[in-house]
Amino acid sequence: MLHEYRDEIHELKQTNGHFVKIFDKHNELDQKVEDAEAGRVILTDVEIEVLKKEKLLLKDEAYKMIMDYKKSEA
Repeated sequence: MLHEYRDEIHELKQTNGHFVKIFDKHNELDQKVEDAEAGRVILTDVEIEVLKKEKLLLKDEAYKMIMDYKKSEA
């Protein structure tokens, strides 16, 4: 997720517990979607879409936190 902000993500993971929760939850959901799409876990199309939307919301929140961090460091 957001690999182009690797340095900022590393810094936020060291200093911001909420960011860590968001980041970890996103990765957990990403794994669930991957498992479902690969047939390792049985989920309906609707369940997969719900997971993808939740992932997107978490990614948006993480992105905002990264941008706020970058502004504060400028």
